Amino acid sequence: MSRTTPVSPSMLTLLAARKFRRRQLLRGALAVGGALAAGPWLVGRAFSSSGELNILNRGDEVRDPVLADFTAKTGIVVNSTSFSQNDEQIKKLQDTSGNGFDLCQPSREWAPQFKDLDVLQPLQPDKLSNVKNLIPALADGSTSAWTWDGKLYFVPHLWGSEAIAWRIDQATLEYKGLSYGTLWNDEYKGKVQGRPHSLLLGIGLWLDATGKLPSNRLLDAFKDEDSMRKVYDVIAPFAVEHKPWIKQFWSTAENTMSGFTDNGCVIGQTWDGPALALKTDGKPVTYMAPQEGAIVWVDGWALTTTAKNVDQAYELINYLHTPEANAKAAEAANYNSVVTGADALLSDKAKQNFADAYPADALQKLWPRPLEWPWLVQLRTEYAEKFRAA
Repeated sequence: MSRTTPVSPSMLTLLAARKFRRRQLLRGALAVGGALAAGPWLVGRAFSSSGELNILNRGDEVRDPVLADFTAKTGIVVNSTSFSQNDEQIKKLQDTSGNGFDLCQPSREWAPQFKDLDVLQPLQPDKLSNVKNLIPALADGSTSAWTWDGKLYFVPHLWGSEAIAWRIDQATLEYKGLSYGTLWNDEYKGKVQGRPHSLLLGIGLWLDATGKLPSNRLLDAFKDEDSMRKVYDVIAPFAVEHKPWIKQFWSTAENTMSGFTDNGCVIGQTWDGPALALKTDGKPVTYMAPQEGAIVWVDGWALTTTAKNVDQAYELINYLHTPEANAKAAEAANYNSVVTGADALLSDKAKQNFADAYPADALQKLWPRPLEWPWLVQLRTEYAEKFRAA
């Protein structure tokens, strides 16, 4: 695809990731002028007693041995409550007014939603001792979305994408011809999985790329409500007509994986983590960005207003912003690091998975999710429910 996207603050993540090779999120431009100090990471402040920390986190993003290693280094025991989708996380925070959680894990694009919840407190820059290790463009892209009244509320944890996954024993696909439109080929009727709103987005990107729905790589759809309806009124009828292609709508990493292993799905639009977890385990599943571009997101950490274990929360954030720990988190989750230098610490298999997922010019075509304004979420849900109910 030869068309380019206008640069804006929300594109900073894209600009960073475009330069990455293997699982290293940016070469060259990533060199932060010698920002990384040599030698092993040391805990900034050890606790004389064990202490504890309560986190509300994505179930597939903080996997063993990350927390066990953190506890061994600091003595802090982490109590984890997992969720899968951002709206599920918001409901948990609203139901409890944030009580019981010190840290939560929003996505970068959900900043407008969290700003209005009044469940977060600003971070203290002087306590973020390892934030200098973050890849600059990823840090800047998050800061631009999550700074309110001059105060920062979010720091990145991992980044990932949504693209095409399939069973290699039942389909032979190559990057050159891979598209979000591939999902709707006749041979995959009754064998596709995806989330309703994500599938609509993929259809839109495909229709734009083929010239059937010119929309500046679909970015025109997210200018305002009228623009979104104009574009999605074209996307939705195609989706409804092709509802028979859907085997299942997934909602978690777990049922994404079971869709491929137990439920007869051959192909799907999925997160990278679940598909690459299956691939790493030797299952006949792979994952790859299509020609229209993989859809990129960034997840991070935020401090709740009711946090009782604040010092421990900063210890975890600072731990996860070291190359060693962020590489460990990325590899365990099959997502991607946000810390400079972490790529060198990944296994050969993890590096190969990244190369396979983003071949050739795929990193130049990444498509970052736009900020989730309330009107956008409302309309997206409206169209997704029509698709689901068709």
